[in-house]
Amino acid sequence: MPIAALKAFTVKAPVILLQQETSLTSAPVVALRVLCSTCHLRELCVPCDMSCSDVQRLDDLKFGRRRVKMGQTLYRAGDHFQFMYAIRSGTFRSNLMLPDGREQVNGFYMAGEVMGLDGVAHDIHDSGATALEDAEVCVIPYASLSDLAKSHAGLQQVVARLMSREIQREQGLMMLLGSMNAEEKLATFLLNLSHRLKVRGYSASEFHLRMSRAEIGSYLGMTLETVSRTFSAFQQARLLEVDKRHIRLTDLEGLRRAFEIRLH
Repeated sequence: MPIAALKAFTVKAPVILLQQETSLTSAPVVALRVLCSTCHLRELCVPCDMSCSDVQRLDDLKFGRRRVKMGQTLYRAGDHFQFMYAIRSGTFRSNLMLPDGREQVNGFYMAGEVMGLDGVAHDIHDSGATALEDAEVCVIPYASLSDLAKSHAGLQQVVARLMSREIQREQGLMMLLGSMNAEEKLATFLLNLSHRLKVRGYSASEFHLRMSRAEIGSYLGMTLETVSRTFSAFQQARLLEVDKRHIRLTDLEGLRRAFEIRLH
């Protein structure tokens, strides 16, 4: 689903003030200590399913590394597109600037996921990305990766797979915003987060939310009050326990059955 269509769809989302961002202009890019071939996230990130020879070609590109403090902006809507960013640690929020000046959260990214592909179409980022905790990213020059992919079929598949993931993510967001009630939206969000944490080796049933209730509401198209009420309803139904941002899914299967959610 094109970014433009998402903007048009989300224009009536509730007005929610998000955490103020700080500039990243002083954050240096340094040489990587860990290469793609030896990174513990390689099965989730760019090298996933690549041959050893193609992974070696990625190593030869010598990606940079950037540390991002909590609240800092990695890139902003309107910035010139040059890089993709593979998250090594931490969590990010991406957001669109709507025509009326409001911000709309349109994604949360964690370790092993790639950000910045929204800029491929027009060489300009349509969204911005802000760190929700101290984080570190691999800085991947898109032009270098694209040039290398022209002569290596394995890398062409990598680029195509990354684009496909972004399309799937946007389509999932459109379904989430357009066809679900508040309980279904929050259940889907929590189950998706649980699944993503599980494949990274973390607990699927107990975790700390890096995003605020306001940011969750902006992402799901819900008011802050509705998000809080829905958490309370789930707790009363003994589907989960909530202590500020700490979540324990006490009945994970019950949450799945109650809303007939499919995880992709």
